[in-house]
Amino acid sequence: MSETYDPPNTPLDVLHEDSQLIVVNKPSGLLSVPGRGEHLADCLLTRVQAAFPQALLVHRLDRDTSGVMVFAQTSHAQRHLGLQFEKRQTRKTYIARVWGRVAERTGTVDLPLIVDWPNRPLQKVCHDTGKPAVTDWRVVRYEDGTTRIRLFPQTGRSHQLRVHMQAVGHPILGDPFYAEGAARNFPRLMLHSEELRLKNPEGGIAMRFRATADF
Repeated sequence: MSETYDPPNTPLDVLHEDSQLIVVNKPSGLLSVPGRGEHLADCLLTRVQAAFPQALLVHRLDRDTSGVMVFAQTSHAQRHLGLQFEKRQTRKTYIARVWGRVAERTGTVDLPLIVDWPNRPLQKVCHDTGKPAVTDWRVVRYEDGTTRIRLFPQTGRSHQLRVHMQAVGHPILGDPFYAEGAARNFPRLMLHSEELRLKNPEGGIAMRFRATADF
């Protein structure tokens, strides 16, 4: 994380609200939960709770990742939704722009990940001690020496999409941790949680929430 934290002062973008859950479109540059210290207190959770005091955390997105994020309205909904994420019953789709031209149109990255302790919070590929991590991908189009790509994580490891793309030679543009040189020189991390599918804790109805990337 960079030395200065200057989160965007944008209005809360609520995509959906019902008795069980609240879905919002998180801006890039805003923490999901408070960091250590008063200067890192501003986050999506506190902004959501300012509008919905009963809102409870279910999952997180990295600070620099934007897009769809769900919060629970009750403790029952929090447990129900949390189990869906834990048991991989949710379906997540991300859109990203990555460095270079990805040759194949579709593929899968299957590389185990573990925290890089001397450099935490960075993660790294480790075939000996890493936890299983799988990402499916599909090329959307090519743009000026870069590739717009859809990512479908099958697991939910920390920084999974960012490390997997770097590992195959196509780091996500603007990534302050894993991109280098010209690939890093972009105004934001080009990674966006585009779509989230889950079941409503009340009645189990399948729901789909979507937010378009601003890059």
